[in-house]
Amino acid sequence: MSSWILKSATLLKPLYDRLHQRLLQQRIIQADETTLNVIESDKTKCYMWLYCTGTDSPNNLDTPNIVLYDYHASRSSRCAIDFLQGHSGYLQVDGYQGYASTEATLVGCWAHARRKFKEAQIAQPKGKKGKATWVMTHIRKLYRIEASIKDKTPSEKQVYRQEQAVPLLNELKEWLDKSLLQIPPKTALGTAVGYCLNQWPKLIRYIEDGELNIDNNRAERAIKPFVIGRKNWLFSNTEKGAHASSILYSMVETAKANGLIPFNYLHQVITALSERNHDAALDDLLPWNISLPVS
Repeated sequence: MSSWILKSATLLKPLYDRLHQRLLQQRIIQADETTLNVIESDKTKCYMWLYCTGTDSPNNLDTPNIVLYDYHASRSSRCAIDFLQGHSGYLQVDGYQGYASTEATLVGCWAHARRKFKEAQIAQPKGKKGKATWVMTHIRKLYRIEASIKDKTPSEKQVYRQEQAVPLLNELKEWLDKSLLQIPPKTALGTAVGYCLNQWPKLIRYIEDGELNIDNNRAERAIKPFVIGRKNWLFSNTEKGAHASSILYSMVETAKANGLIPFNYLHQVITALSERNHDAALDDLLPWNISLPVS
């Protein structure tokens, strides 16, 4: 990795830390993680963790759009605990148990639950409609409700979910409880049923707050640019380079989420940070505060 990139990451670190502070102040954070090959690490697999809040495009909400990557040489729960220290709001994730050790209230992801039943549906004999298909249809109804209320206020969403989604969830839970006794647990369908029941308290948590999402797709979309990039550059040579990548990816993706052109944003903030040596100006450089020149 070039010295210019490492120097840029060092300059951007105070702004990254300020974004981290702002992220921890939000009621709802979504998270995900993916593997990373670091040549000079003694670990077979290293990980790039992803934390985000808001949406992936400009909006009229009060919640800021933030995307932060955090490199670690492991997938230990300690990584999430340390990064999220001080956050006691909602944390929406997949079923990875490592997040359970944080102070946050966990929210599940129906996209992951649906994926398990999709795998079971594929395993069904061709042309035969089975139990997995019934569950897929049921989950599709939950998503139709979400599509119909996407423009509603959070309080309106909560009311609609209580009226329309709760009966569907109750029906699905009754089916899952019965199926647990009837379906071999090591089959694809049995695995899907077990996952859904283990995650159930988290999966239904979205109905208690209109600001919550039905799934963790926001985080999956946010981590995708890194996953795509990894297919091209394949690995980081050093852990120092991996840390630098986490900062630069964070700045680029947060800029994009706020409707900014990353090159223009990075050029301005790096120039400003190289000329200033105090923290007072950092808030002026946040993506939703900065004033970029019109080209």
